[in-house]
Amino acid sequence: MPEGDTVFRTARVLDRALRGGRITRFELRVPRQATADLTGLVVDEVTSYGKHLLHHIGDWTLHSHLRMEGRWERHRPGERWCSPGHQARVVLTVAAHPGGPAVESVGFEVAEVRLVPRDEEHLLLDHLGPDPLGAAWDADPAGSRGRDEAVRRLAADTRPLHVALLDQRNVAGFGNEYGNEICFLAGVDPRRPARETDAAAILRLGARMIRANRLRVERTTTGDRRRGQRLWVCFRAGRPCRRCGTPIAFDRLGADPARLRDVYWCPRCQR
Repeated sequence: MPEGDTVFRTARVLDRALRGGRITRFELRVPRQATADLTGLVVDEVTSYGKHLLHHIGDWTLHSHLRMEGRWERHRPGERWCSPGHQARVVLTVAAHPGGPAVESVGFEVAEVRLVPRDEEHLLLDHLGPDPLGAAWDADPAGSRGRDEAVRRLAADTRPLHVALLDQRNVAGFGNEYGNEICFLAGVDPRRPARETDAAAILRLGARMIRANRLRVERTTTGDRRRGQRLWVCFRAGRPCRRCGTPIAFDRLGADPARLRDVYWCPRCQR
């Protein structure tokens, strides 16, 4: 599922394909932005922040979010798309340029498509916590985008640790898989209040984990890339813990009844 590492990798692939290319086709197939046209402008870069994807084009930022089903595909201009056309939300084609050939990049089922002036981009991101994959995490640890701020926010959260980790206002990028796997590797019951845990140690662990996966096609937290061996507890309800053999427990937690997430843990390893 798309989490911060998936979006980071998507941005990296799109940046390599589009950076420096002049736009020859630009379509936003969403009602409020359907008349926008950046044809003729050059793509400066494609980057990410947490689960948010950002195309920087001239004085504009094209913002999108993958959610659960979103994906970006690349084709040669005129080539038949792999996904159905009615699922396309963004179509962006660049001409051949010194950095690469002509490319048609299509965002299928992406959410929250917005085009804003680049100097207003911060309005889309200001509510988010620090991103472990962002340069500011280490470079400015005491700043509003650094790890110390993420520690402060997590340590003040009275909700279950799993819920607090998934709240993008605390730290940007962790989804349900990371929430479960971080709790396991930290040896903490996911239902325990975040403020009763060692927030600094937990975020060091989480940052190391998501950074290790940022360039991998298949995410792994065990270090084993074989199918069925990549995760410690996630999706393994009732199966034996890989460490101690105790059956993995299952429950659902969320910030509210409409946002419940599947939670897995080992009752012995995560007391």
